[in-house]
Parts: sequence; structure tokens; C-alpha cells
Amino acid sequence: MRTEYCGQLNLSHVGQEVTLCGWVNRRRDLGGLIFIDMRDREGIVQVFFDPDQKAAFDKAYDLRNEFCIQIVGTVRARPDSQINKDMSTGEVEVFAHALEIINRSEPLPLDSNQVNTEEARLKYRYLDLRRPEMADRLKTRAKITSFVRRFMDSNGFLDIETPMLTKATPEGARDYLVPSRVHKGKFYALPQSPQLFKQLLMMSGLIVTTKSSNASAMKICVLTVSLNLPKSTLKPLS
Repeated sequence: MRTEYCGQLNLSHVGQEVTLCGWVNRRRDLGGLIFIDMRDREGIVQVFFDPDQKAAFDKAYDLRNEFCIQIVGTVRARPDSQINKDMSTGEVEVFAHALEIINRSEPLPLDSNQVNTEEARLKYRYLDLRRPEMADRLKTRAKITSFVRRFMDSNGFLDIETPMLTKATPEGARDYLVPSRVHKGKFYALPQSPQLFKQLLMMSGLIVTTKSSNASAMKICVLTVSLNLPKSTLKPLS
């Protein structure tokens, strides 16, 4: 469906015909030309429509923010005076030959180009996650997780996911209980800590790193990575 991602275009693509899919981040009508900033998971690139390409130009008049579209066009280098140093794709733009509107969008309660209230961002989380800033955070988190796992695996550690539901073990906070469908009147609890599971694993003779996703009584999900080594394997620093 696509040949390149918007945010990956650069001077090496100049002269190539590309197919892009994404959302309209912003539209600007300059009379003789129509410009849009097109966004996908990798970033934003500028696309322009010329009256010489009448079919695509006429469709571009209908474009509004967050329309989901597909365009076919040629990558061109921007003139020096028009280079946008604030964009990773600021040295290039795409001259559109064809435009397909995949899905139209009504005016949305969240504007990705403006500052929105925290309440609105949480209510419309799926729209908030479209913002490049949020996408970058998810990518960074994924890279960190991947790096840690590769490092631990290369050093002989095991990646073990501890149970999400267990017997209640009251600590400082209240347990978050989940009723059992099979055993009437019985409840499971969301673990407040993977401590008991880690101790079981250590007693079993495994030298492990445990990774568990647990929810506390306040329903806050956390991802923990911890190292558990027998005392006999520790060496002094000096």
C-alpha cells in the first residue's frame, strides 16, 4: 500500500516516485497551490498539489485535518530558502500526482496542533497518541525495553513473566480483587509486588531476572526489571 514512511524521506529519495499513507496534520491553501503536512507513525512530510494535476488538486480542496489519505507523488528537493530545519524531512517535499481519500474525519475534540487539557487528552487517548511527541515516547520506551532484554539474554538471564492474578497477600495498601467466575464467592487479587514469585524462583535454583507487569491497589500499571543473584556470586568492587 505504501512504499515509504513520511518521516523517512530525505535527499536520497529525490526524483523517486513514492506512495505515502497517513493523516492530514495541517492544510494550507495558497491560492494557486495547496500544501499539506502529512503524518504517519514515523513523522511528517510536506506534500503539495499543483493545478496541473487537476484530479488530485480538485480532491485536495476537500482535505481537512485528520483525513486519512494515500498519495502518489515525486520527491523533490526544497529550495534553500524553503528548507525547514525544524523537521527531519525539511529538505524535501512531495509533488502529488494522485490522491485517494481513504477516510474522512469530522471535526475532532482534540487538535494535535494545539495544547489540549489533560482531561481531554485522557478522555480521547487514542487521538492523543497520534501526536508525534507521544509516538516518540512509545518508540523510546520500546527501544529501552528491547535493549534491556537483549543485554540480559546475552548474559544468560531468563525473562520470566510472573502471574497477573494470585492469592491475596495483604500489605500496606488494599488489594484490588477480581471475582472468580468458576469458584463462586472466591476472589483473585492483583499482585502488589512480584516479591513472592521472585523468592519462589530463587529457591528453585534459578538465577533470573524477573519482569512482571503488576497493578497496585491504586490501579497503576508498572513494568519492573530487577536482578536477583545469589550472594555467593557477588564480587567486591575493589
